[in-house]
Amino acid sequence: MRVARFSVDGADPRFGIVDDEDLVVLRADPIFAGYDTTGERVPLAEARLLAPVIPRSKVVCVGMNYAAHAATMGYDERTDPLIFLKPNTAVVGPGDPIRIPPVEGRITHEGELAIVIGRVGKQVKAADWRSIVFGYTIANDVSARDEMFKDGQWARAKGFDSFCPLGPWIETDLDVDALEIRTYVSGEPRREGNTRDMVHKLPELIEYISDVWTLLPGDVIITGTPDGLGGFHAGDTVDIDIEGIGRLSNPAVDRDA
Repeated sequence: MRVARFSVDGADPRFGIVDDEDLVVLRADPIFAGYDTTGERVPLAEARLLAPVIPRSKVVCVGMNYAAHAATMGYDERTDPLIFLKPNTAVVGPGDPIRIPPVEGRITHEGELAIVIGRVGKQVKAADWRSIVFGYTIANDVSARDEMFKDGQWARAKGFDSFCPLGPWIETDLDVDALEIRTYVSGEPRREGNTRDMVHKLPELIEYISDVWTLLPGDVIITGTPDGLGGFHAGDTVDIDIEGIGRLSNPAVDRDA
């Protein structure tokens, strides 16, 4: 099932189930209220898709979770996952612009599988990981790469407003063990990988992360990027395809233009 968050003609956001070319409208956010429908259908063509979830608490990111990418970045393979946070103010939706701040150096894309949390989870065992998952979407972990190295930590360089596009919807029923992930910049292939190549798989990630931070409904975990060429500029469009979910597309603009 695909669950979208959407708006029509600038009205307040609503939620719907994607059914061919329509959205079956839900009464409320299904993470909290289930799948009670209103009986209304909205054509997808008339809706503006929004970020499918705005985390009330946090976006948890996993760094260097593909061996080839870690090698390119000069990191040795870790025994434990490398985790950090993005603020929820970094989240934007499909079609929203990535606003490039006036900083020196490269702005990079990182196409990633994202997990949307559906239940409170604390010290979740790896065997029970699915019990707290609502579904999956696509994330772009945008980074001001040279600022990362200058700061010596990643919070600022990865936390600018618009640096976490999510979408286009949440897929609630998906086998995530071997999904192709491809990223394009203005139509040019830049990154390609498969979730089977993750160093730390989803059960391990949820066990590890939930031991550190309590996971709350609506939280998002983005699980790392495959290797590839990551730079883009204002005027480019970044497209990320994940098998079984769809495509997340965002244009890039200068923030102060």
